[in-house]
Amino acid sequence: MSRRTSLLLLCIVIVSIVVQVSLLPVFIRPSFKPDLLLVIMVFIALRGSFESGAPLSWTLGLLDDVCSGLFLGLNAATFLISFLAIKSVSDRLYADSAFLFVLTVVGVTFINFTLNLLLIALFTSLPGIAYSMFSDLLPRLLVNAFVASLVTAFPGFDEKVASA
Repeated sequence: MSRRTSLLLLCIVIVSIVVQVSLLPVFIRPSFKPDLLLVIMVFIALRGSFESGAPLSWTLGLLDDVCSGLFLGLNAATFLISFLAIKSVSDRLYADSAFLFVLTVVGVTFINFTLNLLLIALFTSLPGIAYSMFSDLLPRLLVNAFVASLVTAFPGFDEKVASA
């Protein structure tokens, strides 16, 4: 990535973390809080290169873990697995499509939920965690799809991410 693209991505990630951690919890119930870092990761997976995207997706997942207070490494692992799955098929798809972006965000939200539930069930013994996670699934899918559709309305969505 060029310096300009890296700086823009860093600014977007910082603003997303501030909005997701400090502003949204005040005004929105937790089940309706969008996962902005997941949307950024999907954008990077569809548009960016593998060399810069894999460490970035892992870092975004780690930042999500640090800010959410969950188990450290849980979202980092699921973000990286999701990135690898998207990257393995993104070369065969028209990655500039807005519909594909929204559909991919919904799919990755569901995959992220499934992997988090599987890993939590394997490595912890928290009672009632599955019920609380299932009750948040549909609102989270809808809110992430809405945020992804808003991202497609931005003027620079149709441009390719510069790789240098």
